[in-house]
Amino acid sequence: MPSRTTIYPTAYINRVATAVPPYDIHEPFRHFAQSLFDGDRRGLLLFKRMAKMSGIEHRYSCFAPSNQPEGPRLDAGGFYIRGQFPDTAARMREFERHAPELAQAAVEQLDLGDERERVTHLLITCCTGFSAPGLDLELVERCGLDPGVERTMVGFMGCYAAINALKLARHIVRSDGAARVLILNLELCTLHLKETTDLEQVLTFLLFADGCAACLVSADPVGLALDGFRAVLVPETRDLITWAIRDSGFDMVLSGKVPATIHDALRDNVGEILDGAPVNDIGLWAIHPGGRTVLDAVERAFELAPSALAASREVLRRYGNMSSATVMFVIDRLLRTRARGVKGCAMSFGPGLIAETMLFRAAA
Repeated sequence: MPSRTTIYPTAYINRVATAVPPYDIHEPFRHFAQSLFDGDRRGLLLFKRMAKMSGIEHRYSCFAPSNQPEGPRLDAGGFYIRGQFPDTAARMREFERHAPELAQAAVEQLDLGDERERVTHLLITCCTGFSAPGLDLELVERCGLDPGVERTMVGFMGCYAAINALKLARHIVRSDGAARVLILNLELCTLHLKETTDLEQVLTFLLFADGCAACLVSADPVGLALDGFRAVLVPETRDLITWAIRDSGFDMVLSGKVPATIHDALRDNVGEILDGAPVNDIGLWAIHPGGRTVLDAVERAFELAPSALAASREVLRRYGNMSSATVMFVIDRLLRTRARGVKGCAMSFGPGLIAETMLFRAAA
């Protein structure tokens, strides 16, 4: 008997929409952070130097900044008061208040129209807040989705969660060509600010911001085709990136060793990540801007021209690191170039340490 080869539908990111809160807090945070090093001239000079080199000019938060960030109140509403930073319960109440509104704003930017009734699956990634009933049911109600839509929460995976959600969406579309998958990546990172003089931790807070991305994945041959995925786990690096729930919010550790570790892991796995294709075959790079030094590490590992990561550097400059949402901001910029038939590679990094990578191509 002749063998039968199953033909699976190709999954495409048809379009992406993004949203951020209205408050630009990058400069107010810099003033606050500098005040933490009062009397520590060395720490202050190091912070100023690193902030200048960060490649970030704007970051957004659901909290309106105070007019006097050097004073007792960091934000206009008094959520962050020096010496009285809130506990985890208070932070989660703010998540329940702000997250649904930002999520709805991103989904509405997709301009689904009558298509919303055809959405069959809803995938949500988030690692900065939890509640139940959660964002999935909030979106069903707020955005007029089918109450019977299949819902999946991808929780607490960190910055690489969006790649995992796309991987899951691809499986869904390949198993059901009529599926239409709505993905939401939402993070309110500024909910977890700490009052500390630990320079490495303060520099971590300098990176992170709030943001949300929504995308539609289906078999419609429009946008970016999802061709394959590869995870690169780096042994003995579990302590380099951690994210744990504690009494005063979620505690992040982001080691200064991360960029060099990413560089070595990517350099040693170039062939595996690109599925044997030469680097020159890749014309679109969607790299999660975990920080300027992370992008520098990727550029060196693949021996890329400085212009290759322009989209990632621009997202970092304009928005900072929004955890799982960030790589989708980069993909949104690449979609807007209207490239045709060009191959691409996306990747994000997170706890493990793991690089989650994805090969894609622009529809012809």
